Amino acid sequence: MRGLIVEAGQADSAQLVDDLPEPDPAEGQVLVRALAVGICGTDREIIAGEYGEAPGPDGRLVLGHESLGRVLSDDSGRWQPGDLVAGIVRRPDPQPCRNCAAGEWDMCRNGRYVECGIKQRHGFARERWRTEPDFAVGLDESLAEVGVLLEPASVVAKAWEHIERIGARAAWAPESVLVTGAGPIGLLAALLGSQRGLDVHVLDRAESGPKPDLVRRLGGTYHTGSVCALPFEPDIALECTGAPVVIANVISQVGPNGVVCLAGVSSGGRPLSLDVAELNKEVVLENNVTFGSVNANLRHWEAAAAALAAADHDWLSSLITRRVPLTDWRDALTHRPDDIKVTLTF
Repeated sequence: MRGLIVEAGQADSAQLVDDLPEPDPAEGQVLVRALAVGICGTDREIIAGEYGEAPGPDGRLVLGHESLGRVLSDDSGRWQPGDLVAGIVRRPDPQPCRNCAAGEWDMCRNGRYVECGIKQRHGFARERWRTEPDFAVGLDESLAEVGVLLEPASVVAKAWEHIERIGARAAWAPESVLVTGAGPIGLLAALLGSQRGLDVHVLDRAESGPKPDLVRRLGGTYHTGSVCALPFEPDIALECTGAPVVIANVISQVGPNGVVCLAGVSSGGRPLSLDVAELNKEVVLENNVTFGSVNANLRHWEAAAAALAAADHDWLSSLITRRVPLTDWRDALTHRPDDIKVTLTF
């Protein structure tokens, strides 16, 4: 069986192999034929050897955590052959913490969880994979061409759920949302903001290419330049760049009772001069909240599937800027200026 693997922790060790064994039944009762996997920065970082943990002593890790496939068989009887599904990435730790035991494995407290294609469990970049019945998520048949977006959409669905939970602390009727960063996470965040009837604004560095048009097609406003130059104070902000200067400016820009969700991961390395006292005063006096969010649990995956089904499928398809055959995986991993989401197809 063919699959894309790395030697975990070894830089530039990625290779396409054809000697993978069939998925171990211990991985789950549901056997799935792969249709596509999405490529993101996490995959590139694992290939660079920055992190990634193999499930076994041979050091091999099958890549791929953004999945789409069709069920071949299910010994549990829950799923039928031909069903369109994606596999949930994270699994709770074997001796579950309080959150993992409650199905909130995205909020694991002890860090012993495993993640497909990332940490101690093989991923989905292979011709066939297995999952437990409760960790497969069904997709509407209309999403057969774009369902690979479900994993990043689940991350956004969780972020929006937490934003709304925090906002409910007061009489809150948000009207506007600012999204910084127009990558897949940012654009899907904008989509879910649009579905909530909010005035959507997206800020990104790109002055041309597909991103401005994608935002306009949502009914949103596209911005370039500095956050501080924006002529309004958003009620909600989703920061998806991880850039320190942008983070600080977003926290400062949000309006009274505002909620800021940090969904981008910073690479670090560059010191930032920041008046923490002034920023603290703004946050305290305006009752603002800033929080971080990552990963997703089952209800977020299901909410994301519903959001994708309700979206304009042509718009979703436009997010996938390149569909690359598995045999050309090196090309898929080479970032191009106009890339938004690149997928490997099987």
